[in-house]
Amino acid sequence: MPTIFSKIINKEISADIVFENETVLAFKDINPKAPFHILIIPKIEIPKVTDIKGSEHSHLLGEMIDAANSIAKNLGIAEDGFRLVFNCGDNGGQEVYHLHLHLLGGRKMNWPPG
Repeated sequence: MPTIFSKIINKEISADIVFENETVLAFKDINPKAPFHILIIPKIEIPKVTDIKGSEHSHLLGEMIDAANSIAKNLGIAEDGFRLVFNCGDNGGQEVYHLHLHLLGGRKMNWPPG
């Protein structure tokens, strides 16, 4: 069954898209946890971090990081800093089972996060 993120990729559901290329799509989180909260997703379906195969997906992960850096620069938060987070599984706080990278910024992040 397609996830909400697959529907966003296919333009079946609208989203506030801030970045898109051939492999990655990024949009504003509808329930932000920081002044800037962007979700960066691959355009292929990978359910969670434990489904990543390094030899197959390393380029895709690099694309996601490149997108995060570009977005942070465009938002004006690259110099002050930001946080990147992958959640994995129920105990890791993952709600949508389509790999996604959270970019959070615009405020001081606390540690530990959860």
